[in-house]
Amino acid sequence: MDELVDEGPIRVALVDDQELVRAGFKMVLDAQPDIEVVGEAADGVQALELLRATAADVVLMDVRMPRMDGIEATRRVVAASGPKVVILTTFDLDEYAFAAIKAGAGGFLLKDAGPTQLIEAIKAVHSGDAVVAPSTTKRLLDRFALHLPDAQERATGALESLTEREGEVLRLVARGMSNGEIAARLYVSEATVKTHMGRILMKLGLRDRVQAVVFAYETGLVKSGQRDDSQ
Repeated sequence: MDELVDEGPIRVALVDDQELVRAGFKMVLDAQPDIEVVGEAADGVQALELLRATAADVVLMDVRMPRMDGIEATRRVVAASGPKVVILTTFDLDEYAFAAIKAGAGGFLLKDAGPTQLIEAIKAVHSGDAVVAPSTTKRLLDRFALHLPDAQERATGALESLTEREGEVLRLVARGMSNGEIAARLYVSEATVKTHMGRILMKLGLRDRVQAVVFAYETGLVKSGQRDDSQ
């Protein structure tokens, strides 16, 4: 029997212009046996320099920073096939956070998220999942819905290409459910959910789970404030 390979702790880089914020996150993360903080940066320019010299798996990226903000830094990290990025934002309604997600971030959290939520987010993004706070997503998309160009017309054909089950999976993803939660809801295996998710992304021409959530709200497949009565 092959031995299991120990991949080691998840390597995290902290990017925030406030030293006290970085210190708080570092204290929480350093207490975890499977997470290691490998570096810190105070702005996007420093972040890119850090990531060129240090191997990281996940970056916690602030949005508003001097010299280079989190949007541009995220865009460059993603373009260089760098580590996964989780955007940190102070406000629910933050156009910069929305733009950063469009630039390729793996998700976003509010800075006042609890330690458990922060740790779970890092692990989820590292494993290839995405972190999307449903309430924040709804508020962001409500605010910018008027500026989304012809989303309904653009998506009609793509949505029609999905099977009934794929559409159901997409709706549950858009409500912030993890693959495990969707599997339990639909009485299927988590591997089956991942297969559905892969087909959804391929059919819709989307890059990742976060784009799928944005797509679902942009096109009206899921509406802000819509209740999930099947719970």
